[in-house]
Amino acid sequence: MIHYITLRATSHATEEKSRVKTSLDLFLLNSASNANTDEIVEVLDVEGHYGNLISLCSAELTRKSECKRLVEFIKENLSSQDLATVYKEIPDRLDDEQVFHLRFNKQEAYLGRLLLSTSSDAIIIKIKIATYPKNWEQAKKNVEDLFG
Repeated sequence: MIHYITLRATSHATEEKSRVKTSLDLFLLNSASNANTDEIVEVLDVEGHYGNLISLCSAELTRKSECKRLVEFIKENLSSQDLATVYKEIPDRLDDEQVFHLRFNKQEAYLGRLLLSTSSDAIIIKIKIATYPKNWEQAKKNVEDLFG
C-alpha cells in the first residue's frame, strides 16, 4: 500500500537548525525503528538565490511498519477538522505519480503539535502509494482507507 515516505524541512539562515530538526523528530521518533534520528536525517547545506545559507533536512522511511506508524501518528494527532480537510482534499493532494502530499507547520511541530499548513516553509511529507499495476483510482482508494 505505501511504498515509502519522505519528510523534508528547510532551515533558513534566520532559523535554528536544531529547532527545525526537532520539528522533524516529532514525526520520526513516533514512527522510525531507530531512536537516533541523527542517523536517519540527512542535512544538506545549500546557498540560496541571494547567497543566504539554507539547510535542507530530509529523511526517508521505507519499512512498511514505520510507514504505517507514521500515518497512524498523523491520524491520531491531527485535529478532527484537519483530518476532515485531508480526507476531502485527497484528489487534490494525490498527484499523477501516486504521491500523496502533506504539509505541516514547522513551529507547531516544534511545540509538539500537528497543524496542516499551506506554506512552502513547512514540513513536507510525501507518501508514495504503491499499486500494481499503477492505477491512480486504486491509489486514491488506498489513501482514503489510510486516512478514513
